[in-house]
Amino acid sequence: MIKHIVLFKLADEAEGNSKATNAVMIKQRLEALKGLIPEILKMEVSINHADAPAGNHDIVLDSEFRSLDDLHTYISHPEHQKVAAFIGKVRTGRAAIDYEF
Repeated sequence: MIKHIVLFKLADEAEGNSKATNAVMIKQRLEALKGLIPEILKMEVSINHADAPAGNHDIVLDSEFRSLDDLHTYISHPEHQKVAAFIGKVRTGRAAIDYEF
């Protein structure tokens, strides 16, 4: 089993939207992938609390896959690529880790 965790920092404004609006859009788009990509076993997307420290990341993606091959299938899936393209336009930072559990 592989745990895939990604943290994103978002621009204050991007693509004509506020950070808060983009965070909600990212959450909705990522969560929609659960029904489209069968390799996703679990996916939880959370938005940082509005009153949390400003230095925190803005979004966390916590997901699980059976194998690294399944993770790579998810990453290269066309629907994921669409979401990733949007995130790439609105993020200022990214941190990730993939590990076996």
